[in-house]
Amino acid sequence: MTELKAQNFSRSVPDGDDRERDVCDHCGFVDYKNPKIVVGSVALWKEKILLCRRAIEPRKGFWTLPAGYLELGESVEEGARREAWEEARARLVLDRLLAVYSVPRISQVQVMYRAALENGEIEAGPESAEVDLFDWSDIPWGDIAFPTVGWALRHWRETRNETDFPPFANPVDGV
Repeated sequence: MTELKAQNFSRSVPDGDDRERDVCDHCGFVDYKNPKIVVGSVALWKEKILLCRRAIEPRKGFWTLPAGYLELGESVEEGARREAWEEARARLVLDRLLAVYSVPRISQVQVMYRAALENGEIEAGPESAEVDLFDWSDIPWGDIAFPTVGWALRHWRETRNETDFPPFANPVDGV
């Protein structure tokens, strides 16, 4: 595919656009490269937060929220529920949108929900080495996989007793 692409595509600025793109030399098709959408949740069971220890890179061995890439043809809500199942065999009831984070450095948009587990049954899925439910005071902050996980946890904490709030975005200070 790479060899075929190199022969049939070249970099140019399509009509009406403002940046270089890969454009098919034969038909003019523009091969847009767009950010990936990550969906996930801060999910609770009896005031304990579900975290998953990553069994894969990047950040293998570190703790994260159940989250991952949105699939084609899937709503963000369906994706958040699917990711919780895949990573922790957890069934979720989504409460509301918690945050939308922009991570341009890695071309991601992350959509995070507040959620509750349908029951306390969890177990590690194929991408998790282990899963556990943590009291706030026991969260392994030094072993959190990604900055957005810390942001989502802190944003959940700020809104845990709120029923109505606007979704959060990236913290101004990045912390």
